[in-house]
Amino acid sequence: MVNITHKSNSLREAIASATVTVSKQETIDAVKNKTVPKGDVFEFSRAAGLLAIKKTSDVIPDCHPLPVEFAAIKHTVDGLRIIITVEVHTIYKTGVEVEAMHGAAITALTMYDMLKPLDKGVEISNIKLENKKGGKTDFTQQAANLKAVIMVCSDSVSKKESTDTTGIKVAQKLTTHQIEIIHQETVADDFDLIQQKAKQFTAGQCNLLIFAGGTGVSPRDITPDAIRPMLTREIEGIMETARNYGQQRMPYAMLSRGVCGFIDKTLVLTLPGSPKGAAETIDALFPYILHVFKIAEGMRHD
Repeated sequence: MVNITHKSNSLREAIASATVTVSKQETIDAVKNKTVPKGDVFEFSRAAGLLAIKKTSDVIPDCHPLPVEFAAIKHTVDGLRIIITVEVHTIYKTGVEVEAMHGAAITALTMYDMLKPLDKGVEISNIKLENKKGGKTDFTQQAANLKAVIMVCSDSVSKKESTDTTGIKVAQKLTTHQIEIIHQETVADDFDLIQQKAKQFTAGQCNLLIFAGGTGVSPRDITPDAIRPMLTREIEGIMETARNYGQQRMPYAMLSRGVCGFIDKTLVLTLPGSPKGAAETIDALFPYILHVFKIAEGMRHD
């Protein structure tokens, strides 16, 4: 199965359809009048489709089990065709397209089974996905031409006692979101130096300034203390989201003191110093955080 542990839960919806075509009007009449010997075709097939939706991961090996929060199945008669529409919702890390199509397929097969004694010309066709929404792809085009600066706060790396892997990892993550890295640097865990760098790079040089490191509780972790008083508008929810995401993967994430907000027109993020912690924070926030630049741009145009 594909690894989805890095993904975040979100509301995901899918609509699928299938078509059952009969060969004579008498079959349609029997369905409508509930005179089919095997029972009420609409209700039996709807029940089968609902079971299929919930059991999708049991019969499709690479499909993840997920909570089905809503499911609805509708039949529409159009001449000799019965169009099945299946809608499924979940709040989870992956979509419900397969669940919706599986529900449509089994609904159609159940109808076929119930109608075949009456009509040897029943056909199933056009099992397909009609619509889906809720995944990351819905949020990928939020902002364009963004420029970022990455500052790694580490005494050991700044003294060349160790190699910077955190900055490299953050840069790799940002470039997947079409963000241009215009500068990358390592500095010591020094209050005045961190503030100096923040002033330098928020003077119209970049849209996004990231400090990685110094967000914990050790005596040398002073990045949030240096950055918070400089914020012209703090956005608490961003780091709340990052900590919640991290806490689900590492119990020590609750110790992060990271802050986030604007210094004038530049968004400033403070990330954990470990490569894994920094990468997980990017996964938690992007691409959704890019919407803040659209909002800020609209405010400036008003």
